[in-house]
Amino acid sequence: MKFLAGLFSLAVLALVIGLGAGLWLLNDFSRDLPDHSLLADYRPPVLSRVYSGDGRPVAVFAAEQRQFVPISAIPRPVIAAFLSAEDKDFYHHQGIDPSGIARAVLINLQNLGGARRPVGASTITQQVAKNFLLGNEVSMKRKLREMLLAMRIEQALNKDRILELYLNQIFLGQRSYGVATAALNYFNKSLDNLTIAEAAYLASLPKAPNNYNIQTNHDAALARRNWVIGRMLEDGAITAADAATARAEPLVQRQRAPEETVSADYFTEEVRRILVDQFGSKAVLEGGLTVRTSLSPDLQNAAAKALRKTLLDYDRQHSGWRGAVGRLTSFSNWTQQLSRLTMPPGGEIWRLAAVLAVDANGAAIGFADGSRGGIPWSELTWARPRRSDGSYGAAPRHPREVLSEGEVVMVEALPSPEPNAKAPAPVAGLPLYTLRQVPLVQGALVAIDPHTGRILAIEGGFSARISSFNRATQAWRQPGSAFKPFVYLAALDSGFSPASLVMDAPVSFEQGPGMPLWQPENYGDKYYGPTTLRVGLEKSRNIITVRLAHHLGMNKIVSYAKAFGIADDMPELLSFALGAKETTPLRLTTAYAMLVNGGRRVQPSFIDQVQDRDGRTVWRQDSRPCPDCKAATYLSGAMPPALPDARAAVADPRTVYQIVSMLEGVASRGTAAGALASFGRPIAGKTGTTNDSKDAWFIGFTPDLVTGVFIGYDEPKSLGGHETGASLAVPVFRDFMAAATAGTQPVPFRVPPGVRLVRVNSATGRPSKPGEKGTIWEAFLPGTEPDPTITPAILEEGITPGQPIGGGLGGGQPNAASPDMPSGTGGLY
Repeated sequence: MKFLAGLFSLAVLALVIGLGAGLWLLNDFSRDLPDHSLLADYRPPVLSRVYSGDGRPVAVFAAEQRQFVPISAIPRPVIAAFLSAEDKDFYHHQGIDPSGIARAVLINLQNLGGARRPVGASTITQQVAKNFLLGNEVSMKRKLREMLLAMRIEQALNKDRILELYLNQIFLGQRSYGVATAALNYFNKSLDNLTIAEAAYLASLPKAPNNYNIQTNHDAALARRNWVIGRMLEDGAITAADAATARAEPLVQRQRAPEETVSADYFTEEVRRILVDQFGSKAVLEGGLTVRTSLSPDLQNAAAKALRKTLLDYDRQHSGWRGAVGRLTSFSNWTQQLSRLTMPPGGEIWRLAAVLAVDANGAAIGFADGSRGGIPWSELTWARPRRSDGSYGAAPRHPREVLSEGEVVMVEALPSPEPNAKAPAPVAGLPLYTLRQVPLVQGALVAIDPHTGRILAIEGGFSARISSFNRATQAWRQPGSAFKPFVYLAALDSGFSPASLVMDAPVSFEQGPGMPLWQPENYGDKYYGPTTLRVGLEKSRNIITVRLAHHLGMNKIVSYAKAFGIADDMPELLSFALGAKETTPLRLTTAYAMLVNGGRRVQPSFIDQVQDRDGRTVWRQDSRPCPDCKAATYLSGAMPPALPDARAAVADPRTVYQIVSMLEGVASRGTAAGALASFGRPIAGKTGTTNDSKDAWFIGFTPDLVTGVFIGYDEPKSLGGHETGASLAVPVFRDFMAAATAGTQPVPFRVPPGVRLVRVNSATGRPSKPGEKGTIWEAFLPGTEPDPTITPAILEEGITPGQPIGGGLGGGQPNAASPDMPSGTGGLY
C-alpha cells in the first residue's frame, strides 16, 4: 500500500507539474499572439478591373489577383468540394480536429527519418489563422500557436464568416487568390457556372497548386480532382450519378477568347498612371476598383493595325534585313530548341520559325509544334543585306542571300490574296508566311471624340513590350506645318478672310543684332506670287504663314498656342509659327478637336467612371447634374435630355468653321489630297513635316472623330529626303479612318450662325462665274465677302507687326467672340 501510495503521489505530482508546465507554455505561446479580432472586419486586398467603353475587360491591377465574394454568393457545390477536400467536419469542431491530429501523428511517426514533409491536420480555421496571422514557418511552436488562434477565432467569428475568409484568401496557383479569381483564370467562368468537376479541381489545389497544374502535370491534376470527387461522394455532398458524370468530364483549362478581351497596353498604362495619381498605389492594387474607360475596342484594334502596317512598310523600304533572331545548334531536336527560345520584344504578334531548307523558290520553315510553312521568294526581295559598316546592300537576287538553314526568324501568315491579285509562288505546297522584323522607326496614333474629349484609341508605338514609353502622350516633337492652322485662325480673328491675298515670294527677316538674316523657304523652294489664305494653308506654304505671323505679331500666335493647349510656354520667335515648338500628339490632336467642336474647350479623358469595391461611384468624368436622365425616359421613346455645356469658348465658332473648311481643302486639293481626295465623306486635316523630315504628322478629322498620327525615330533623324507627313502619316490616318467609319453614314461639318457661304474660285478667292471650274463654297463673315469691283490688297514685306490691315485684305476690325456660341452637349454638334 505504501508503494501504491507513493506511485499515486508521484503521478499526482507529475500531473500537477505537467499541468503547470502546460499552463506556462500556453501562457508563453499566447502572450504575443496576433489580434484575431481584426478578422471580424477584415477586408482582403482585391484586384482592380479596367473595362472598355463597351464593357469588355481590358486590364487587371493587383498585388494579389483576388475578387471578394460573400459566402452567400458562393454556390453550394463549391463549398462542398472544399469541405470534403480540406475539412469535412468544419461545421462540427471548435477550431481543431482531435481525430485528424491523431491520424497525422501516426503518419509522421511512420515517416520519421525520411525526407518527406510532415503531414498536418489543419482545419480550415487553422488555415485561416496561418494565412492571415502567422505565416508558413514549419515548426512545433508555430503549430501550437496556430491551434490556439484557431480556437480563439472560433469563439469570435461564426463558421460562415471563417469559411468566407478562407475561400476568398486561399492561393490556388496561376496568380489566383480566392475561388472567384481561380474560376475565371482556370475555366473562364463565374462561380455559379462551375460544374462539379471544375469545383472539385479548384478544391484540389490548396495543398500544392503547382503539383496539380493542368498544363504541366495533367495526370496528377486529374487524379487529385477525381479523389476530391470521391470524397464528396463519401460525404454525401453529391450522388453517385453526379460523381460518375464529374469523373467522366475532361479536365481542360479554358482561356478567354481573344474577342472577349481588349489588348491596349499603352492605353492601360496611361489609365494606371491616372488612377495612381488620383487614388494612390495601394487603392489601385488592393482596393477593388471598377474602372470604366472611354476605350473603343474596335477603334483600338484598327489603330494598332494601321500604325503597325505603315511602320513595317517603311522599315522594309528604308532599313533592309537586320538578320535572324537566333540559330539552331542542330536539326536533331529542332522543335525542342525552338520551343525554348523567347520571342524578341515587339514580335509577340508573330511566330518563331526555324529555316529548314532554302532554294530558288524561297525557304521551308518549321514551328515548335512540328507544323511546316514556306516563305516565298516574293516575300524576301525587300531584304537587302546589312553590311559590316551598318549600311545596306543591293536587293537580293536569291533567297540564300537572305536566309540559311538553321536560322530562327519571325514570320507572319500571309493573308489570302485579293480577287484578281497575283498570288505568291508556292513553296512545296506549304502554307505561306512572310518574313518579319521589329521596325526601328516609331510612331503614335490618338483618336478623340471631339464632342466629349473621350480618348477612343491610342497607340504609343509599335509595341509596349519594347518600351512602355508612350509617344502619344510623352514624346515632345516639333509639329511642323501641323501647327499652321492656328496661325491662320489668328489671322481670321484679326480681320483676314480665306480669300485675303499674301505675297508668296522670297523674304528675309532680321533676327537681332549680330544674327544673320532668317530666310524661310517653301517645301521644294518654289514660290507662287499673290496667294489666298486658303491656298496657302491647303498647299502648306511657309512664306505665307511667316508673313502672317510677322504681320500679326508672335505674341498673338503664342496666345493661341496656349489657349488651345498646344504649348504652355512658347518663345515669341518667328520660326515657331512654322511649328518649331515641341508638343505631344495628344496635345495637338486635342487642339484640333476644339476646332471641330466649334471653338469650345475640350479636355481629353481616358476614364469615364470609377467605382469602389462596394459599387459606389467615387469619381466620374462628366459630373454635370441630369435630373431627367432616367431609363423610363428612353424606354418611352422621348428625346434624350439636354445637358448644360459650361465649357469655355476659346475661339469664335465662325472663324473656327472657316479653318475647318480650309482644312477640308487640304484633304481634297492640298497636301493630303493624294490619299484622301477619294475618301467619300467629309474629311479634313493638316500635314506636318519638320526640317530634314525628322518628324511626319497628320492631324485629321470628320465631324465626329479626330485622329492624330506621328511618325519618327525616338532619336530624331531624317526619315528620308522625300518622306513627309503626306507620305507616312496620312496613310495611317486613311487606313484607320476607313475602318472607323465603315458602316456609318457621312455627316457634313456643321455651319454655325453668322457665316455666309459664297461661291468663289478655289484658287483666286474671287467670286466665280456660272459654270466656272474650281468653284467652291467659301465661308465668309458678313462684310468680308470679296467685291468683284475692288482689286484686293496683297500682304507684302514691309508691313510691321500690329499695323492695321485696311484696304481689301480683310475689311474690318478683329473679330470678337461670337455671342451666338451654341449651347448644348457638344459645341456645334
